[in-house]
Amino acid sequence: MGAAALRLLPWALLLLGPLLPGQGLQANPMLASEPPQGQPAQLPGGEIGGFTPAPPASAQEIQPLNKQPANGSGEGHAKPRKAFPVLGIDYTHVRIPFEISLWILLACLMKLGFHVIPSVSNIVPESCLLIVVGLLVGGLIKGVGEKPPILKSDIFFLFLLPPIILDAGYFLPLRQFTENLGTILIFAVVGTLWNAFFLGGLMYAVCQLGGPGLNHIGLLANLLFGSIISAVDPVAVLAVFEEIHINELLHILVFGESLLNDAVTVVLYHLFEEFANFEQVTIIDIILGFLSFFVVSLGGVFVGVIYGVIAAFTSRFTSHIRVIEPLFVFLYSYMAYLSAELFHLSGIMALIASGVVMRPYVEANISHKSHTTIKYFLKMWSSVSETLIFIFLGVSTVAGHHYWNWTFVISTLLFCLIARVLGVLVLTWFINKFRIVKLTPKDQFIIAYGGLRGAIAFSLCYLLDYKHFGMRDMFLTAIITVIFFTVFVQGMTIRPLVDLLAVKKKQETKRSINEEIHTQFLDHLLTGIEDICGHYGHHHWKDKLNRFNKKYVKKCLIAGERSKEPQLIAFYHKMEMKQAIELVESGGIGKIPSAVSTVSIQNINPKTLPVERILPALSKDKEEEIRKILRNNLQKTRQRLRSYNRHTLVADPYEEAWNQMLLRRQKARQLEQKMNNYLTVPAHKLDSPTMSRARIGSDPLAYEPKADSENLPIITIDPASPQSPESVDLMNEEPKGCGGLPPSPEEDEEGLVMRVKEPSSPGTDDVFTPGTSDSPSNQRMLRCLSDPGPRPEPEEGEPFIPKGQ
Repeated sequence: MGAAALRLLPWALLLLGPLLPGQGLQANPMLASEPPQGQPAQLPGGEIGGFTPAPPASAQEIQPLNKQPANGSGEGHAKPRKAFPVLGIDYTHVRIPFEISLWILLACLMKLGFHVIPSVSNIVPESCLLIVVGLLVGGLIKGVGEKPPILKSDIFFLFLLPPIILDAGYFLPLRQFTENLGTILIFAVVGTLWNAFFLGGLMYAVCQLGGPGLNHIGLLANLLFGSIISAVDPVAVLAVFEEIHINELLHILVFGESLLNDAVTVVLYHLFEEFANFEQVTIIDIILGFLSFFVVSLGGVFVGVIYGVIAAFTSRFTSHIRVIEPLFVFLYSYMAYLSAELFHLSGIMALIASGVVMRPYVEANISHKSHTTIKYFLKMWSSVSETLIFIFLGVSTVAGHHYWNWTFVISTLLFCLIARVLGVLVLTWFINKFRIVKLTPKDQFIIAYGGLRGAIAFSLCYLLDYKHFGMRDMFLTAIITVIFFTVFVQGMTIRPLVDLLAVKKKQETKRSINEEIHTQFLDHLLTGIEDICGHYGHHHWKDKLNRFNKKYVKKCLIAGERSKEPQLIAFYHKMEMKQAIELVESGGIGKIPSAVSTVSIQNINPKTLPVERILPALSKDKEEEIRKILRNNLQKTRQRLRSYNRHTLVADPYEEAWNQMLLRRQKARQLEQKMNNYLTVPAHKLDSPTMSRARIGSDPLAYEPKADSENLPIITIDPASPQSPESVDLMNEEPKGCGGLPPSPEEDEEGLVMRVKEPSSPGTDDVFTPGTSDSPSNQRMLRCLSDPGPRPEPEEGEPFIPKGQ
């Protein structure tokens, strides 16, 4: 019994240790190191009943803390401790994040200073200034005896490049990109292949003729160098073209080429890098290298589409957690890039595909605040990355190892320019055969002049291994020279050249409902024309894709009623919200025009949506909303006359009587024409007034008017247009001397008097109400004046009277 109690004593002390008072003995597991009498033997491994004993403690450790002297010295048993450190320095603990923050702060300050001084920004591009800053900082670091940092390829490809490509892909102008996709692919694929092989072949010839310092460089090494330097850099193109505000066509052609040529560059780089390690290259290796291009490009697009669909589907369920919505966009895009790089696919193609696919569905699901966060965070992240890239290009130029060879460097620069110009001219001549909007010589010059090189070529060259490529330093020196020439010389002179050639610049205009309606109308019209002609062009396939998207994809990736919302309504809501936010930011909330709906103000802080209910394809509310949009935004057109067709024409009750009257008049006129076919003068004893006046005017002496011919007729005109001679009503000609009264001298001097025709009384019809013009004498006079019948041959000596006088 006593032995069992002794065995339980260490456990009791261990459990009751925290409960013991501070003045007594403190429980310590180290007290269990000495087993009491009668304790069983230790188990293998030093365990006593499942408890691992601690090493024996010293007397100083067992001494209670309250028995130690206050000054810590004791009686020589305790070590003297230092005073409490009020201030300490530990730079090694924070060195890496502190230096990264300093570099980012330097980049932001340089960017701020560049835009504060307008005289510098109007002459020198931002990229040139940042490279100069990098050169100065690198020289300063090297001057104080430190080693400047070098832009490592892993840091560039994994951390600095993805934000720039994601910003470009997420906000890519999709309509211009798809309409010019064929041209972009020809420039990106065929143009890059031409530049790589043309430059590599010529550089190999230069190396063979350049002397002993270049003879050891083989064909594969030169082709690898050509594939690195031939690709247009998207970072440099963005930095320069966004400052000169070139028109949308040229911008999307050059920038699209710089984005899509990544697949060609990656394939050629890995292809020639592997071929350089082979003793012999076979036909199978070349065929596999050709197939790898399709695998790299299409595989990158496939990875990006998969991650874009997953991101869109995830955003469907974030209505209750709006804070993490932007994070999904960034994470899925970055995962697409890393997954593509994992399999040596094109990471740039994966980023572009993911951004293009996810944007329309994500923006339909997320809130407006999340959309603003995504927009500004991407712009900020890409701007900082671009600034750091150009600064580190300058720093790496100072810090890197260089080998200068005049022949190799000058030949590289010259052949780069020649290959670019020849490639653009030949490809444009071929492309213009199939384009409706032709590329002019000015456009071709800007495309050729805008082929800038940048940090991608520098990083790819930095990845080369010294074991297989001993000439890496010479390659790096030549690449830096080409980068500096394109960025400084071409980047600084492209703005004055654009102004000198009067190249069309970008027009900053806001989209309107009217433009959206007409754009959709033209798309449907061109699609219908292609269907009628039996030609399956890009409008046909675009319409098929839109129908599939509307019928299946939007229902799966967009939550709520937004999936069934017409495109016009969605665009109107977007424009309305944008206008409302601008009004709120400008402080003009009290001056909102009537055309702006209050829905825009409410959408800034949207309320909870009602419970989803089954709706028809287009409800009456939607129809009324569409009418409201059209009334408020379209121009006021003039009132058109009503148009009829034979299906909707309403029967006229007077139509039968009208037809009978027309038939009777037609028969009467035909009968009179038969009876008086050869009658050339009226049967009345008076001559025709027109003939009398014409004879008097032509020969007054040879013709004496009769006494009764002084009675001239009165011609009435229609009040609609008194100045028009066609408005003379010849049917109401009456002699002035009505009732047998002689005409007055005033009337005789007036001759033909034109009087306004009196309007008919209301309720009468000109067709069914007979007038004075229906009398036989007036009809005969009208017939004689208008159509006197066959004209006889004029006799000799008779004055010729032309018709119509």
